[in-house]
Amino acid sequence: MTTKKKRLSWPLIAAALGVTVFGLLLWKGPWWFDGAHLRTKDLEPADGVVITGFRTALVAVGVALTAAVGLIYTHRNHQATLDQLEHTRAKDREQAEMTRESQYTDLYVDAIKLLATKDSPDGSGLTERLGGIYALERIMRDSEKDQAMVVQILAAFVRQRAPREDPDAEALAGQIHGTLRPADDVQAALSVLGRRPRRDQKEGRIDLSFTDLSRVDLILGRFSYASFKGARLRDAFLTGTNFLNADLGGADLRGAQLSFADLRGAKLIVNDVSSCPAEAKVEAVQLLDSKIDGKTVLPRHVAENPLILDKLRKEAE
Repeated sequence: MTTKKKRLSWPLIAAALGVTVFGLLLWKGPWWFDGAHLRTKDLEPADGVVITGFRTALVAVGVALTAAVGLIYTHRNHQATLDQLEHTRAKDREQAEMTRESQYTDLYVDAIKLLATKDSPDGSGLTERLGGIYALERIMRDSEKDQAMVVQILAAFVRQRAPREDPDAEALAGQIHGTLRPADDVQAALSVLGRRPRRDQKEGRIDLSFTDLSRVDLILGRFSYASFKGARLRDAFLTGTNFLNADLGGADLRGAQLSFADLRGAKLIVNDVSSCPAEAKVEAVQLLDSKIDGKTVLPRHVAENPLILDKLRKEAE
């Protein structure tokens, strides 16, 4: 309280001192500055001219100083107003960010609950899971920092819902004839993963290893650096799919449409736990219209195919 009073009293003291000095200058100033030539009594017209000129100049200087002080205080007040406004804006942005984060959290919790919905006789379980998948996509598109989390959640959902198992004879026969397809929620999750926003961030490798994705539609999807190790992709629609540097070791690609798929740097051979190479099941003819390069690790029977060798030679040129 004492400090505040001191701060307030200094401008008043300075103003009072300034007024006093100004009054003295108006009164005695002409004689202080030119007393040798000015009379103190019986003033002549010439004395009046000097005194009037001095006082006029002094008034002009006083007006200029007053205006300068006024401008300084106006500028300071304006700057203080701007600082206060910026502080208010920062608080508003912070509050808006907190509100948005709270909304994302609520949406995320609701989406996870929907994603965990079990199948029901009336089919509502599938509808709710689809709602959860698309809610997570909304979060991923609106919140850059949540993209990695959403990608991993959707990949785990696919691994859980479509694990690769050894099919019995009846299921295998149905798959060969193209009757088996991924569940709608699995297809939706993969579609969302394939069209995720392009951002410069480390979202981690999409792990879809050892999944059953027969006849899945990944056309034009982006799965660079993803792991499809040991996955079943029989008769899958992979036209234009980006598998740049992906891991396809041991994957079953028989009958898959790979036209214009980007397999540059992809690994179609991987060592299993026994250190034995597990080659992807794919034919050379499937790769003739795809993008491969010298870094693509191909199964031996494909890499030694004359058509593939000629394709690699032409692309190298």
